[in-house]
Amino acid sequence: MLAEHSVVVGVDGSESSLDAVAWAAADASRRARPLHILHAFLWPAMYAPITAPMPMSAPYEESMRQVGEQTLAAAEARARTVAPGIRITTATQVQSSASALLEASRHAGVLVVGSRGHGGFAGLLLGSVGVQLAAHAECPVVIVRNEERPAGPEAGRVVVGVDGSGDSDDALHFAFEQASYRGVGLTAVLVYEWSASTGPARGMWPPAADADAVREEHERALVESASGWAEKYPDVDFRPAVVSGRPGPALNNRSAGAELLVVGSRGRGGFTGMLLGSVSQTAIHYAGCPVAVVRQR
Repeated sequence: MLAEHSVVVGVDGSESSLDAVAWAAADASRRARPLHILHAFLWPAMYAPITAPMPMSAPYEESMRQVGEQTLAAAEARARTVAPGIRITTATQVQSSASALLEASRHAGVLVVGSRGHGGFAGLLLGSVGVQLAAHAECPVVIVRNEERPAGPEAGRVVVGVDGSGDSDDALHFAFEQASYRGVGLTAVLVYEWSASTGPARGMWPPAADADAVREEHERALVESASGWAEKYPDVDFRPAVVSGRPGPALNNRSAGAELLVVGSRGRGGFTGMLLGSVSQTAIHYAGCPVAVVRQR
């Protein structure tokens, strides 16, 4: 049974999902939360006349359940090697992975998945389940990416993207909490687009006369937006960073070697109909570390 505010991780037997289990187990241990490991699968489609139903054969059904049990056992063993003392529950559901995990997100504290599972195509950088969860889950979603990349300027720290929206405030809270539990520093990055000819991008902050004034205005806004959380987490080495450029690439450049990159699901520039903004989409596909997407509750 899923305990309230558990760390929930989806597994399918792939190496990527086992990496997600290791991340989730460590997170559950740091925050003294239970870990719930979920394996979901669907029966293959059977094409037959509607007047002649073809029930799944008992041996096939049993073999599928055995595969599920083996997948959960391997995942639990991986979790135990990372965090031997945590409470672990497991479950198998005959349901699509995305829908099973979305249901779990209603009660989970955080939802964790690998960047790609068994069903992915070689050319895809992120599986479809991860994209659906990042757009629709009712709790923060962490997508574990373990690609080896050179360490960047924020190596060993948590990085969070900030733009003053409600989503980014929730992202700040999650980022401060993660940094505190990990005992590492936090860098909050505000990226703005500006040129001498056009001034600041519309909808950000009031125009300023020159580049230095623009940067100072953004720095004040960033420090002010994070001040409440910085006071709540005085143990976290907080570092504001204001850069000019495009938000997606700028955050990804700083993510290399970081402990975690945290972004809101949608920022100020998002269209009303979009459930996942361009910055968060860029992060979950290209970041050089695990990515947390935080939606405003």
